[in-house]
Amino acid sequence: MALTNDLAALIGFACEAVCWGTYSVLFLAAVILLVRRLPTHGVNATILAAVCLLYMCCTAHFVLEFHHYYSALVSTGVDGFANETKPLIGADILISLCDLLGDFILLYRCWIVWDRRYCVIILPALTALAGFGCIMEVAHIVDTLDRTTPVAPAALVPLGIAGYALPLATNVMTTAFIVAKLWSIMGRAGREPVSGFFRSGRTTGRTAVAIIVESGLLYLVIQLIFVVLFSMAHPAQAILAVVAVQVYGIAPTLIIIRVALGITSEHTIQQTPTVRGGSGWHPSSLGGGSRPHGLPAIRTHGTEETLNSPSDGHSAEMKVFDSPVRTGRGRGGQAF
Repeated sequence: MALTNDLAALIGFACEAVCWGTYSVLFLAAVILLVRRLPTHGVNATILAAVCLLYMCCTAHFVLEFHHYYSALVSTGVDGFANETKPLIGADILISLCDLLGDFILLYRCWIVWDRRYCVIILPALTALAGFGCIMEVAHIVDTLDRTTPVAPAALVPLGIAGYALPLATNVMTTAFIVAKLWSIMGRAGREPVSGFFRSGRTTGRTAVAIIVESGLLYLVIQLIFVVLFSMAHPAQAILAVVAVQVYGIAPTLIIIRVALGITSEHTIQQTPTVRGGSGWHPSSLGGGSRPHGLPAIRTHGTEETLNSPSDGHSAEMKVFDSPVRTGRGRGGQAF
C-alpha cells in the first residue's frame, strides 16, 4: 500500500508521541541534575531558561498535533487528516522555532568548546536566523493563499527548501566544529596519534557514542533526511517533520545531561600505561609535568581515573568548561 499524506501524518503523530515521552523523561533528568548541582556549582541561568523554553515549545507542538488528531478523527476521519488548518500552521512555525532554539543551544556548546571564540559561530548563527525567516514567510504565504494543502505549494518549495537547508548548514558547520575540537582534545590527551588512542573496541565504541551525543550528530542526521524528503515532496516528510521537533529538544538535552554529570570529553581522557604511586596519578602519567590545557577534570569511567586538584584539595570534577586557570569551586564553573 502506497504511503499517503493522511497515513504519513497519522504515523508521524504516533512517532512524535513516543519521542515526546522520551524527551520528557530526559528533560526531567536534566533539570534534576542541574538543580542538584546548584548549591555547590551554581547553574547557567541562560542555558536553563533556553532548555525550559525549548521543552515548552516542543510540548506546545505536540499539544497542537494531539488536538488536531482528536478533532480531525472525530469530525472527518482519516480522509483529509493531513489537510492544513490554522492550528497546524502554528505547529509548523513551532517546528522552525524549536529548530532555531536547538541550534542556538548547540552553538553555545560550540562556542564554549572553542574557548569562547565568536568567529566560529557567527556564520552558523546567521544561517539559522535566515532559515527561520524563510519559514516564517512560507507560513505567511500559505496562510494567505490556501490553508488546506497537506504539502507546500510547488511555487513555495524553493523557499521552503531554503528555510530548512539553511538550518541544516548550521547543523553541519556546528557539528563539524564540535567534532573537530573534541577529536583534537582527545588526541592531545593521549599524547599520541588518535589511531593509537583507541586501543580497544570497547573504548572506540564509547568514544564514538560520546562524540555523537556531544556534537549533536543525531540532530544533523534527522535534519538532513527531512530536507531531502521535503525537496522530493514525499509524503514521509510528515513523519520526519514531527519527529524532528522532539529530536531538536532531545539532542541538546543529552548534551546537558553529560555536562551536568561531568562526563563530557573535555574532561575525560583515556588512561595511558603509567606507574601509580601514592594516592593518585603522578604528573608524568599525563605525558608531561602539568595537566593538559582544557582538561580540568578526569572522571572515573571504566579505565579512566579522577584527578584531584592539589591546590584546593577538592575534586575538579564538574568544573564544566571553566577557565583553564581556575581550579576552585566558585561560580566560575557555571558555563554549559
